[in-house]
This record gives sequence, C-alpha cells and structure tokens, in this order.
Amino acid sequence: MGRIKTIAIKTLGNELIKEHGDKFTDDFGKNKEILSKIKNIKSKKIKNVVAGYITKEMKRISKSGL
Repeated sequence: MGRIKTIAIKTLGNELIKEHGDKFTDDFGKNKEILSKIKNIKSKKIKNVVAGYITKEMKRISKSGL
C-alpha cells in the first residue's frame, strides 16, 4: 500500500503528462529536473510528490504499451 495522492496532485500530473509526456521518463530524478524546468513549484515536498506520481504513471503507460 502506498500513500494516497490528492486530486490536485493527480490533476496536475496528468495535465503535465498530456502536455509534455515525451519529456518525462520512468526515472524519478530526471522527472524532478524536468518538472523544475517546466513548472515553478516552490514547495519541495509537492514537487517530489508530483514527480513521483508522474514517474508511476509513466511506468504504467510503458508497461501497458500505450
């Protein structure tokens, strides 16, 4: 069981994947750097949570073959 993500985190993550999906990978560190360049998120915790959600979604997308 993992932590539950709020709707705001999921919405932001999904919007960023739709807009910049080709830039994100399944590596958390790279996604965090890309997220810093794309979006100005001041909170370190929120940035990490969003990057983690994007990483999880990119792994799910690559696994399903979409």
